[in-house]
Amino acid sequence: MTTRTTASPAHPATTGNPASSASSAAPFDRSAETPPVRPTLPTLIARQAERRPDALAVTDGSTVLTYRELVDAAGRLAAVLAARGIGPGSAVALLCARSTRFVVAQLAAWRAGALVVPIDPAYPRPRIAEMIADADVRLVLGDKGLLAEAGLPEERALVLTERGTEAGDSTAPDAADPAVPALLFYTSGSTGRPKGVLVPHSAVADLATAEESIVLGPRDRVLFHSTVSFDAATFELWAPLARGAAVAVSPSERPSAEDLVRDVESFGVTTVFLTTALFHHLAARRSRVFGVLRTLLVGGEAISSEHAGAVLRAFPWLELVNVYGPTEATTFTTLHPVTRADCAGSVPIGRAFGGARAHVLDERFAPVDPGTVGELWIAGDRLALGYLDRPELTADRFRELPGIGRAYRSGDRVAQRPDGALEFHGRTDDQVKVRGFRIEPGEVEHALLQLPEIAEAAVVVRRAGQADAALTACLVFAEGARPAVEALRARLAERLPAHLVPTAWTVLAALPLTGSGKVDRRALAADEPAEARPSADGQAEPRPSADAGLGPIEQVVAEAWSRALERPITDPSADFLAEGGHSLLAMWVVDDLREDLGAELSLADFLDHPTVAAQAELLERALRAADDTPGADR
Repeated sequence: MTTRTTASPAHPATTGNPASSASSAAPFDRSAETPPVRPTLPTLIARQAERRPDALAVTDGSTVLTYRELVDAAGRLAAVLAARGIGPGSAVALLCARSTRFVVAQLAAWRAGALVVPIDPAYPRPRIAEMIADADVRLVLGDKGLLAEAGLPEERALVLTERGTEAGDSTAPDAADPAVPALLFYTSGSTGRPKGVLVPHSAVADLATAEESIVLGPRDRVLFHSTVSFDAATFELWAPLARGAAVAVSPSERPSAEDLVRDVESFGVTTVFLTTALFHHLAARRSRVFGVLRTLLVGGEAISSEHAGAVLRAFPWLELVNVYGPTEATTFTTLHPVTRADCAGSVPIGRAFGGARAHVLDERFAPVDPGTVGELWIAGDRLALGYLDRPELTADRFRELPGIGRAYRSGDRVAQRPDGALEFHGRTDDQVKVRGFRIEPGEVEHALLQLPEIAEAAVVVRRAGQADAALTACLVFAEGARPAVEALRARLAERLPAHLVPTAWTVLAALPLTGSGKVDRRALAADEPAEARPSADGQAEPRPSADAGLGPIEQVVAEAWSRALERPITDPSADFLAEGGHSLLAMWVVDDLREDLGAELSLADFLDHPTVAAQAELLERALRAADDTPGADR
């Protein structure tokens, strides 16, 4: 059997070759000292099914599963997987929209002993193929259309039904092992290659059962609305199911702000996680969602004291929790229940919980005094095993420290307050966060430099921490090259996920340098994007004038765009993404258009039809359909 070393010598981990048999030797080595047996998620959920078999476990609006039905469905699918040769050491990918079948499939793969690789269906096809190959995926479970688009051979694909499968023996044994990887999450990589983070079963179980963090019980419902490949989904799914609560799956492919409100109201959701950027958007609009929830978790970037204070004053019963954590420490490492007093200054990221430990150290790995800024190192039971096939990177980021043990170097600068809570003070490197996504500029720069028209590239974030934060590509064209930025952006989008594609583009004669000869990223981040874009002939292309001519509905769309993008949009052929828009700004516009016209435009339709003219046509159809509805006001 082929093995692949991924972690430090103290914590080896390997995955099997998909061509090998599931009955081959165990692919995950353990140390000679056997730790106490700890339950896995399949075991925890099976216990809930024994206690409350008929209680609601998961629903997506069209399918409802009780705990007994969830466990039975996962057992049947696990038996099918075992018959297909899936077992300990196999990697199984999930190429599936959020749904009950996604939950069943992940639980079934774990019961079969497999490592699960969640894949966002919105990723470009080359990215999906790259992940499947990199993880040595033996079988891909998913939706029929998505599997067909991925071009997978029949022997490596399995189409899921709403309940996983009707075949198989639901009493199939549980082969999950607490010490081996349960999940493989891909995060942005500084070398241009995404890195796979191996998260063990024990770490997922510790996060899910950390009762000192968020109170969840049988009457609670948690909304699963995050992208399936975003590690926040780990909390949204498994924390409620491990504790007897229910999961409400958002049925929208790309939920808008109004979709989230409707989901919370219709499903009776009590607990939601939001990225900081989305929280700021909803807070600025005084969304009614805050009045329905009991608990709201917010994380991904520094939270605004102003927005947090406004929400707590308007909704004093809401439990607002600021959470922080990298994928390498299983989603959330620290948390802090936010009070109105916190909002007088910077809101802390809080204290470590659920088996995680936080250490603030100097350059020599010695603890710093409270109030002194140092680097955050994370230790404890919730650390990842390492990076798939990246032993050098694993050894660099995960180290054995005297008096601490194995610890992960976060790269985040923090200081401890007198009360013990941690405050965030920025990064030690170039890594950035944009709308909750962790981005290594080097990965985007590497992709840009693969384009022959580009001689130099630097990627920075402008207006970091604000709602209109923009991932910005600063380019120097190759001699004689004069490409259109729109064409460059389209080619990049064929290779990278949407959150890695810059929304702002600047063309320079040369990149600014510091005194040491490095790219001056601070100067690039401070500059504002040019008001003109290079056209196909390399000349500045002026923005369209009002003479372009807009129809009545096009005018409403253009005005909504202009408010969101903070500049005039007057061309019916203007493309929202090319103009610097992104999914969060699109949420704003969707909300505005619903209020301005009384017509619904889904976020998915907005992004799939990104021009003023195309959106106006969709809205006109919606208005006509509403007008033709029997009983409609005329």
